[in-house]
Amino acid sequence: MPTSSIKNAVILMNLGTPEAPTISAVRDFLREFLHDHRVVELTRWIWCPILHGIILPFRPKKALAAYKSVWMEGGSPLKVITQQQVEALQIFFNQHDQPALVVHAMTYGQPKLSEQVHSLVAQGVERIIVLPLYPQYSATTTAAIYDQYANIIKTTRNIPEIMICKSYCDHPAYIQALAASIREHWATNPKAEKLLFSFHGIPQRCVDQGDPYYQQSLETAAATARALNLDEKEWVVSFQSRLGKARWLQPYTDKLLIQLATEGTTSVDVICPAFAADCIETLEEIQQENRHLFEAAGGKTFSYIPCLNSRDDHIALMANLTTPLFKKF
Repeated sequence: MPTSSIKNAVILMNLGTPEAPTISAVRDFLREFLHDHRVVELTRWIWCPILHGIILPFRPKKALAAYKSVWMEGGSPLKVITQQQVEALQIFFNQHDQPALVVHAMTYGQPKLSEQVHSLVAQGVERIIVLPLYPQYSATTTAAIYDQYANIIKTTRNIPEIMICKSYCDHPAYIQALAASIREHWATNPKAEKLLFSFHGIPQRCVDQGDPYYQQSLETAAATARALNLDEKEWVVSFQSRLGKARWLQPYTDKLLIQLATEGTTSVDVICPAFAADCIETLEEIQQENRHLFEAAGGKTFSYIPCLNSRDDHIALMANLTTPLFKKF
């Protein structure tokens, strides 16, 4: 592969997605994802029988229906939007005379971080910034990227300089972008009685053992509420996407929505700040499943506010997070 004169690169990293809307593709993705010790910390002799005997034989069929309900022409929403973010950030760098290549990688599925790093090095890149698209740090997500980087170091002779952005839960540009997206939503939709910040959940024991995710989630929500001049009665935080019977961060989004409706709240706006791109958890779990739960419990108006996706202010945030780091090498 011919080398490039560009020595800097940015790798946008997200969780990953099945390659196709098929049971086999969903099963392959879940197998890789749920085998990671960062995702499920149970002893393997306890977890593997559950994974291979219960989850992988049955869950892919249920998950497939969810994926099919949101699948796009170019693939899953996560794949399509991540590629849009790559293209938009590359254009931003080009327009602002920042010589850096932009690619993406997935923690699970394709493309792999190791493959992208080796490809960039082959092109002559010497300095790489990895930007995990997780605003709030968790050992269950961002730390898995550090693990993969460690494996690259152990198996690579000519190691490029790599820096990983740990988190940006309270970065002013991130908070401003969230607040702007909410204001724009309110400009064309009636403001609901409650603004619900629904974050992806993690097991409670992870926080008990020192994971900062819960506190960082609260910081994001509180900072955004302040930027919108909301009082405490106008907004609430919850956690979604739990798996299994263990205690996860609470309150749970689905149960809270039912509670709000039964207590008389007729309208909610829901935003998911832990997600940098819309995906099955936002478009199917929130927009479809949780909307139904709220309305079935008596709620009248459920409005989902999209993720930041490839908004201009989101792309500017990515540049803001990565460009200064090249000066630190």
